[in-house]
Amino acid sequence: MIDLKNLRENINAVRDSLQRRGYDLDVNKFKTLDANRKELQVNVENLQSSRKKLSEEFGKLKASGSDTSLLKEEIDNINSDLKKENELLNSLLDSINEFLLDIPNIPDETTPDGTNESQNVLIKKVGEITSTNTIDHIDLTKKIDTDLAAKLAGSRFAVLKGSLAKLQRALISFMLDVAQKNGYEEYYLPYMANRDSLIGTGNLPKFEEDLFKTSENLYLIPTAEVPLTNIHRDELIPEDQLPIKLTSHTPCFRSEAGSYGRDTKGLIRQHQFEKIELFKISHPDSSMTELDGLLENAEEILQLLELPYQVVQLCAGDIGFSSCKTFDIEVWMPSQNKYREISSCSNFSDFQARRSNIKIKTKDGKYFAHTINGSGLAVGRTLIALLENRYDGSNIIKLPKALEPYLGSLDIEI
Repeated sequence: MIDLKNLRENINAVRDSLQRRGYDLDVNKFKTLDANRKELQVNVENLQSSRKKLSEEFGKLKASGSDTSLLKEEIDNINSDLKKENELLNSLLDSINEFLLDIPNIPDETTPDGTNESQNVLIKKVGEITSTNTIDHIDLTKKIDTDLAAKLAGSRFAVLKGSLAKLQRALISFMLDVAQKNGYEEYYLPYMANRDSLIGTGNLPKFEEDLFKTSENLYLIPTAEVPLTNIHRDELIPEDQLPIKLTSHTPCFRSEAGSYGRDTKGLIRQHQFEKIELFKISHPDSSMTELDGLLENAEEILQLLELPYQVVQLCAGDIGFSSCKTFDIEVWMPSQNKYREISSCSNFSDFQARRSNIKIKTKDGKYFAHTINGSGLAVGRTLIALLENRYDGSNIIKLPKALEPYLGSLDIEI
């Protein structure tokens, strides 16, 4: 949620900043809502003041034994009016809150201009592309079974068998170990979240169609970012505890409502997939430095796995709803002859902290924290990249040395 005080005092500047990301702020609607709020608040305050004076007078009359019936009637009328005005004010405050919840984060000034992914900025390429493979991962092996998954659940699911199931488990353990080495505390989390948690991260109310909702008003988590962020919801964190660094492995569940017809084969885009999340809570002054560190932590995994990748900075028109600045890490996929996203590392500034009420306590006062998160990494896409980049025409894939402690051998049969 953006800063309401900043919106009131600098609405035209906020509007211009949001236009960078393609969002048209309805300035007139907000001004009308806010003017009505002011009027109702004045009415409520005046009624409260009148009631206080009359109540004091009522007490004096009653103490002296005088007739209080007329005064009581007047106080009752004020109470009735006050109830109506408070109901109107609360309804209006709900409308203002709904208006604010729909507004995306303001892009950071270091986020480049642009309207879509074609205008994202290449930061660097790492690793040499050596694979000449052109075969898609789904055709390289019979151990990724989408037909069986369709029988069990439907489209956009996969069953991994034998050595590939073991490889996925190894990758999860490897990624968590790298995260722990880099100072992240591991959490095991619920795979469902309540509405407040998803409002806190910015998934609700705007993106409800992308979520799977249960019959008990819980949602399957689209990412571990949701529960990790909400661990400290409604908390005041002492400054000396920062930065807080957390990690978790969870399955992630997404309806992919807006991706009909895209990546329908294999593990690229599924309703359920595995991911390691890296998450930080930071002081506002150091959040950009923390973002750089988190990006390096995610990159380290690809470097250890000897996979070629590139880093791009997203333009203002391509960053996510809650983000002010984002770097995507894209791994080379030989069969597609292009890089595909495997991690998105973002600084959310105080946007999620305002929605989740996460504050830090410093010697100078209380402030909303900054939150940073990214994937470290998407497990399925990492598995695909290993298969495709290391395929040499045989049914044996030789894996990077970093995985040997988790598998006992660097050769796996596909």
